[in-house]
Amino acid sequence: MNNLRIVFMGTPHFSVGILEAIQAAGLNLAGIVTVADKPAGRGQIMHESPVKQFALEHKIPVLQPVKLKDPEFLDQLAALNADVFVVVAFRMLPTEVWKMPKLGTFNLHASLLPDYRGAAPINWAIINGDSKTGVSTFFIDEAIDTGNVIGQTEMMISEDESAGELHDRMIETGGSLVVDTLNRIAANEVNPIPQSELGTNMRPAPKLFKENTQIDWNANPAAIHNLVRGLNPYPSAWTTWKNSKGELKNVKVFKTRITEQKGNGSIGLSSTKTRLFVDTNQKQLEILEFQVEGKKKMTSKEWLVGNNPSDWTIPLN
Repeated sequence: MNNLRIVFMGTPHFSVGILEAIQAAGLNLAGIVTVADKPAGRGQIMHESPVKQFALEHKIPVLQPVKLKDPEFLDQLAALNADVFVVVAFRMLPTEVWKMPKLGTFNLHASLLPDYRGAAPINWAIINGDSKTGVSTFFIDEAIDTGNVIGQTEMMISEDESAGELHDRMIETGGSLVVDTLNRIAANEVNPIPQSELGTNMRPAPKLFKENTQIDWNANPAAIHNLVRGLNPYPSAWTTWKNSKGELKNVKVFKTRITEQKGNGSIGLSSTKTRLFVDTNQKQLEILEFQVEGKKKMTSKEWLVGNNPSDWTIPLN
């Protein structure tokens, strides 16, 4: 019987999905740690993280430290008397925290470690056109995403799957792996494996910025398509279009499709009555969903009702 006292650390909706799996398994959530409330929106109303909302709804003690080395927080955390800490989409923990529980602190990471260490593993797996990824649990140590692996579950990536779709599937798969990991720890059946023994594929998964999310229309259409779906819905791939007035508009591109039609050799927009295309140096790429700066997100069919592609050009980077 798993009677571990578990303290969970996380912030976003992804973390809530894992919390729900732990609770559904009947395990003992002794406490939750999440970020401090922050003002948001025009009214600067204090915003609670999804994980805090879960804690309050289920009457689980919640701690919200501003600084993880704060002595008062460390005392409160120790008072929860946890056997193990579970970390999902939180922040880097100081040694004083991750060494606290007697059975260790483990993290759920959205890749098959050691591949895609870093902040955006789901996105980069799709951007790079991978057909397979997975989730890993590993014991935290001094460095980021380098600890010994406890368990892994492989997942296939479909040809047109977006980062958002894969993210949602990973919640269920990750929840099952976390529960399995907790049960194995309780039964003293873990045999952590150094990441050096799990292969040499170690591609980075750095944070996503404006500089590494811009579309290069000179690239292979498949690479552009992978970039778009790997950044959908957030932060989204982007490009710049120029209208007939000479105004430059940023355009977020959310969904594309590679066609079998060859491009005309120069990069630009073309269309039928209901479909919008970008001619590349190779095949045409169909634009399915996008958002022009200052406008709402729309399908190409909706945009073509009041817009003519001949009024727009695509300046090259």
